[in-house]
Amino acid sequence: MSNQNDKTLVPVEFPKPSFPGQKQPVPGLASKMDPVPDHGETTYRGTGRLTGRKALITGGDSGIGRAVAIAYAREGADVAINYLPEEESDAAEVIQLIEAEGRKAVAIPGDIRDEAFCQSLVKQAVEKLGGLDILVNNAGRQQFNESIRTLSTEDFDATFKTNVYAMFWITKAAVDYLPRGASIINTSSVQAYQPSEILLDYAQTKACIVAFTKTMAHQLGKEGIRVNAVAPGPYWTPLQVSGGQPQEKVKEFGASAPLGRPGQPVEIAPLYVTLASVESSYTSGQVWCSDGGTGTL
Repeated sequence: MSNQNDKTLVPVEFPKPSFPGQKQPVPGLASKMDPVPDHGETTYRGTGRLTGRKALITGGDSGIGRAVAIAYAREGADVAINYLPEEESDAAEVIQLIEAEGRKAVAIPGDIRDEAFCQSLVKQAVEKLGGLDILVNNAGRQQFNESIRTLSTEDFDATFKTNVYAMFWITKAAVDYLPRGASIINTSSVQAYQPSEILLDYAQTKACIVAFTKTMAHQLGKEGIRVNAVAPGPYWTPLQVSGGQPQEKVKEFGASAPLGRPGQPVEIAPLYVTLASVESSYTSGQVWCSDGGTGTL
């Protein structure tokens, strides 16, 4: 008789550390990571949960944003992605993957640290998609710094502009287009609750996102618009290898999680699908965590 413990329901064995040392310039490319992250390119299977929906995703070229874009398209949504011009090669792959599902794909490169661009981003997405009913504020900046003594005002400002100001500007521009039943999903982090000493500015921004999410859920509830957040733990994305972590931590990234590895972006995309779906019509003001078993939330 076979041992029941020999069986597995896990279809893919995801990579475990140690990983090769690797460093990329900001903002980093998923295609150059080793191992290359799994965003669901060949593994995510949709079931039509977002048929006919129209989504704007910031940071949609790589990492979690890329996985969400792929998942949304395979669930039946048309998708616009924003990214930096330096990330064009990764973004082009995402556009092809969305179009391969027979969905409309819109590429809108630009720097969301600029308020005027954020307003233009939303307007372009609405015009090219023919509306908007899902907004995913996902783009983020993360650069480690050992001490407040060496954290410059320029770096502090760039992190807040990317992670907080842009979310405010984009959401403010989007609310007048969002219909009842629309969903806003913001990417926070476990850093909002268990901040690392080397991520002083980043952790603060992720805590801001939690407060923003809960406040906006109250503001927009009367309009039938839901606002939620997702708090990822250690996920294998370009943020980590382009200055988000010291090299020694990159090599062992995710090893301390009970599951013994970092999460792959495809593993968190279903949370964004569920929060966007009408199935979650009574879920708002929540922060859903995925951290490999640490139990942050």
